[in-house]
Amino acid sequence: MYTSRIAGMGKYVPENVVTNDDLASIMDTNDAWIQERTGIKERRHIQKGDDNSTATMGVKAAKIALERAGISKDDVDLIVFATLSPDYYFPGCGVQVQELLDIHTCPALDVRNQCSGFIYGLSVADQFIKTGMYKNVLVIGSENHSGGLDFTTRGRSVSVIFGDGAGAAILTRSEKEGHGILSTHLHSEGKHALELSLKGPSTEYWVPQIIEDDPQEDIPYYPYMNGQFVFKNAVVRFSEVIMEGLKTNNLQVSDIDMLIPHQANLRISQFIQKKFQLSDDQMYNNIQKYGNTTAASIPIALTEAWEEGKIKEGDTVVLAAFGSGFTWGSAVIKW
Repeated sequence: MYTSRIAGMGKYVPENVVTNDDLASIMDTNDAWIQERTGIKERRHIQKGDDNSTATMGVKAAKIALERAGISKDDVDLIVFATLSPDYYFPGCGVQVQELLDIHTCPALDVRNQCSGFIYGLSVADQFIKTGMYKNVLVIGSENHSGGLDFTTRGRSVSVIFGDGAGAAILTRSEKEGHGILSTHLHSEGKHALELSLKGPSTEYWVPQIIEDDPQEDIPYYPYMNGQFVFKNAVVRFSEVIMEGLKTNNLQVSDIDMLIPHQANLRISQFIQKKFQLSDDQMYNNIQKYGNTTAASIPIALTEAWEEGKIKEGDTVVLAAFGSGFTWGSAVIKW
């Protein structure tokens, strides 16, 4: 059986920087309040007319990943696209990427696992490569959150958290034992699905109902999050799934060279870092400047950590995510 390795990575974020003070000018919040609760100082938002969308940002990240992997678009055997904010209700962003990259009839698969989307996508790609079905798989996580948030005081508890951006990775076949993706671990717990959710628009809540509803009432086409409940579950599941990955590979916490968690909230990451007694050199966070970019957060952070020389050949890298669904997962990689 083959193994898969990450051959190239790329990221893209919009040029438009939105600071906490910018948000404070349009809603009742302030920089200190946001930083204390989330650790976020700024985020990137798409601007009208900048030619950015969920799919096009994914393409920009993918082109960088392809170049760094040293392969052409025609070498891509499969596209796996993770997002909660697709450009269209259907079709999915995967086929948009295939068309925009001008890849001839390449299969495209869309993953809807929100904050855990990239981990799920990585696992799917890994399985296809391990079985020999595909050699090169393009995995993308991309989000346009700013297009669907409530930028009023009513929506501030959610809207201050999220940002836009994309990250991509090329997974390719390897025959080197003990190298590349060692294992992936996926979980879900659907009984808590509505604790972090967006109910509409959907086939149960479509345009006529949206138009008829009083916009001052609870609006199901804006995201809802039970913040404290999500936080409490996140710190438990993060810990469990990280340990699951380590135990599967007979590793100890001390073997971790770099842990890259989904950038949901800096306080969650700090809790995990303290619990596992990891040094700052063993943990990477960039939520301070990008906010929570959901499916894009891990590939953006992974790309930046590599670009900054914080991930080197032979390092043990652990990725972990938790989010809406609830879904969570981890990946253990020997770089």
